[in-house]
Amino acid sequence: MAIHLAPNSFFASGELNPNITQESIDHLKTIYGLDKPLYVQFFSWVFAIGQLDFGISFSSGELVKDEILSRIPITLTINIISLVLVFISSLYLGIKAALNKDSIFDKFAGQFSLLSFSMPSFYLALLCVMIFSVWLEVLPIAGLHSLEAKTGLAYYLDMAWHLILPISIITFGGIGSLTLYIRSLTIEILKSDYMFFAKARGLSQKEILRFYILPNLYPPVITLLGLSLPGIIGGSVILESIFSIDGMGLLFYQSALSHNYPVIMGILIIGAFLTLLGNMCADLVLLKLNPNYEEN
Repeated sequence: MAIHLAPNSFFASGELNPNITQESIDHLKTIYGLDKPLYVQFFSWVFAIGQLDFGISFSSGELVKDEILSRIPITLTINIISLVLVFISSLYLGIKAALNKDSIFDKFAGQFSLLSFSMPSFYLALLCVMIFSVWLEVLPIAGLHSLEAKTGLAYYLDMAWHLILPISIITFGGIGSLTLYIRSLTIEILKSDYMFFAKARGLSQKEILRFYILPNLYPPVITLLGLSLPGIIGGSVILESIFSIDGMGLLFYQSALSHNYPVIMGILIIGAFLTLLGNMCADLVLLKLNPNYEEN
């Protein structure tokens, strides 16, 4: 309903030949089922989804499923790498800031975190492109590959070189809030009774970190990361558009502009699936780290 409430439609958004007749437009609407009431279109779509039929893209004429499958690998690659880097960086900064509360490092981590989640990703992306690609000319401006054809290892190294800026920006944007969250949790852990007993037993800081702090941090942090998996699509829309990365985020953006309903709905279904997948992966990881997690 929200998609259809948007003004205009695919056939009125300038995507078609301007010389096309109204009869031809009405014929296309009949082919795609857009001449039927909205509730009929919805139930037809639900029935098709039950058969894993996402429909046909208005713009390309290809199966929506094929378009998404061809775009999703690069989007998942970029964002999963970024999630891992966010997890490692936030864990280090948050724990160290908590262990050195009110120190210079703690104040630095706090200011860095504030800068991280207050900086708009699109502004940071444009700023980095201006500095590193235009002025310094050390990183590629956009795309996934250079114009020169490469094969083998050189192909993947060239791709990695093009992904440095997008991955760095996504990582920077995700570090701030998670670092503050981990710092807050660690401070609460340090105030607990069992921590006083651990220190009284003469355990070193490494032993306290390994046996007391990390086991208590993993459940909430991993659960939070699992829930952030659906944000992959939303976070990729802007950056993939800026860096011209042919992924699912750019596909969603282009489809939204052209009112390509089947593709939009297909990507939203993938987002719902990622929500369930993220929760399941988080539970499996927690079960592996702590066999008693299921009982708790």
